[in-house]
Amino acid sequence: MKRLFTGLTDVGLLRSVNQDAYHIDPDGRFFIVADGMGGHAGGQEASRIATQTIQTYLDEHWAADTPSQQLLEAALLEANQEILRDQRQHLERSDMGTTIVVVIFREEQQPWCAHVGDSRLYRLRGAKLEQITEDHTWVAWAMKMGEISPDQARSHPLRHVLAQCLGRQDLRQIEVQPLQVQPGDRLLLCSDGLTEELSDQIIASHLKSIRACEMAATALINAAKDRGGRDNITVVIVAIDGLKSTDS
Repeated sequence: MKRLFTGLTDVGLLRSVNQDAYHIDPDGRFFIVADGMGGHAGGQEASRIATQTIQTYLDEHWAADTPSQQLLEAALLEANQEILRDQRQHLERSDMGTTIVVVIFREEQQPWCAHVGDSRLYRLRGAKLEQITEDHTWVAWAMKMGEISPDQARSHPLRHVLAQCLGRQDLRQIEVQPLQVQPGDRLLLCSDGLTEELSDQIIASHLKSIRACEMAATALINAAKDRGGRDNITVVIVAIDGLKSTDS
């Protein structure tokens, strides 16, 4: 299937440093969004290390017979180890970490996605926007257990508390899952700087009404800034076409 894609990141209106990072493979094989934390230098470095390490690992092992699930798990584990190594070498960044979301398209295989933290993957199919990933946060867990409602979750004081991120010795789970796509679908990878400001309904409205990937990405970031832009904002959009070739 042909894929059209774009990525865009913005520092937002209140931050002085952009701690988000993203990478788009030029051939459309994989897409990465990371949201760093741990002070200006720490967060920026953690997201950079994660995206660069995952990119390098996928490039080097792409043609191997390794199943896609194992390939993704190994790439994210390598990124976690690289961040830990940097923490040991630079004690001023010892508390840094990053969320991550990755989608891969290997030839003649089903696409897969992996994530840690609260950077998200959405799929728009027709008029329906579906959140594919499940946030690794205390609030997401409490909502799943029925302790708080979705409305309460959006403004809960603990909504930013992560249960998992890259850059931790006790990383317990990398969530990897197959991804169902069909012609006409649109995928959105994003940091929480977008979802903190925009509801799923507003995100869906922009993705449905603006067909060009570049224009949709710009519109989403501008909409998030119009509603406060309190954090860095990063979006990667992948549009699935029905043709066999891959193009940017």
